[in-house]
Parts: sequence; C-alpha cells; structure tokens
Amino acid sequence: MLHVGCVGLIWVGVSWVAAVTAILFYFIRMFAVTGFYHRYFSHRTFKTSRVAQFVFALLGSSAIQRGPLWWAAHHRNHHQHSDHEPDVHSPIKHGFVWAHVGWFTSPRNFPTDYKAVKDFAQYPELVFLNRFDMLIPVLLAALTYGFGAALAYWWPASGTSGMQMLVWGFFVSTTVLFHCTASINSFAHLIGFRRFKTTDKSRNSLILALLTLGEGWHNNHHHYMHSARQGFYWWEIDITYYGLKAMSWVGLIWDLRPVPVRIYDEAAQQRRQR
Repeated sequence: MLHVGCVGLIWVGVSWVAAVTAILFYFIRMFAVTGFYHRYFSHRTFKTSRVAQFVFALLGSSAIQRGPLWWAAHHRNHHQHSDHEPDVHSPIKHGFVWAHVGWFTSPRNFPTDYKAVKDFAQYPELVFLNRFDMLIPVLLAALTYGFGAALAYWWPASGTSGMQMLVWGFFVSTTVLFHCTASINSFAHLIGFRRFKTTDKSRNSLILALLTLGEGWHNNHHHYMHSARQGFYWWEIDITYYGLKAMSWVGLIWDLRPVPVRIYDEAAQQRRQR
C-alpha cells in the first residue's frame, strides 16, 4: 500500500514545502530507527530516561517497521545467527529479494519473540506500541494530510494541499525510508569492503552509511556491536552517532559505549596482514 500511495505523485504534483517535509520526515524517523530501534533497543549502547525511550520508540513506530520490541528481537536474532540458516534475512542464505523485503512481509515472521527482549518487555507502554504498531503510522498519515490542508487554507502561496502533503510527507518519505533501512539487510552483506574477519559476510559501505545516517559501516558493527559508534574512525561518517553525542551533551542520553582500544589494535593488525 505504501508503494501504491506513491503513484499519487502523478496527480498531486510537487511543491518545495511538500518535498522539504518528506526529507525532514525521512531524516527524523531514520534517526529514530538507527539511533533507538537499533543502537538502543537492540544493543543498549547507551542509557536514557523512560520518557525519552518512549518518545523515540513512538517516532520509530511511525516508520512502519513494526514495533520497537519486534524490531529489536529480530535484530538480536540476526546478530546471533548472521548469514547462517536461522538468520531470517540473510542474502547469503535466502537470496537478495527475500533479505530486502520478503522476510518482512512473511506471516511467519510477524510474531514478536518477547523472550529475546525481556529487558524492554517490562515496560507496558512499549508493549502497547508493539502490539498496536499501525496506530502511530495511521495517526501520522492523518496529521500529514491535515498539515497540508491547513497550509492550503492559511498559506495558499505554499502551493501544497492535503493530498500532496500526504503523498510526499507520508507515502514517498516512508517508502524511501523502508528501502534504505532494508538495504542494510541486503546490500550491506553483498557490497563494500571488509575490515574485520567476521563469521558472516557483513561489509562497510560509505554510500549506505550516507543513506542510513551511519548504518553502512556494517562490518565494523558486526565485529563489535556494543559501541554507540559504527563509524569507528573520524573519516567514517556516522550521522546517527553525531546526533547521539549531541543528545548526550544536553543530558537526554548518557553512558555512550565507546569503541575499545583493543578493537583498533585488531584493525591495525589485520591491516598489516593484508
């Protein structure tokens, strides 16, 4: 349905207001997915308050990638079995299309393994978001339409409308967000370079890192998943980490886990062996 919604571009046209909204919605929700769904709920690479935890779980839910507990449970399973048979989205074992989107749409992968996320399943508000995972996206779609309609009424010079804002701000933005996120499951195990010798085929890619705010340093991450930083070196752009660092400066999060010195020593040793 997300892809069908994008066809609406043919009729609604484009305005700079709608395009900017789509871009902003993309980056805000991508940060919620990469910074919190991934680095916080899946790997606990930093600490935060219960309020901030809920707010970013809510933002992540709006990306239509299911609830935070479902996402974290599947991702923890991925790290445990990466590119081996139990890994439900390995392109090595199951093919590119399945790894990119097939596994996500398969009913057998819909249930949440709450045993894998006992640490967060104790929070009823997170369980609620996880159980009713379509509630926030529906609300976002309605608000996006209302925003466009309000602009058309009070600021006609913006050139937008309720339908145009819905198509660009919700359907286009969310569809692109999904495919960029899914590219880490698929492309990041097929293209790029390998700094570390891991038991899977994870790879590092600057292009994927730029599209996903830092998630493209996938080989780094699979070698040491406990760091809040995935771009291990200053030249490896990791926008999610920069955002998390800024949040730590104002006290919204704390105790960001660093990359240990031994990991850099291992990288240097493997570089010498090549």
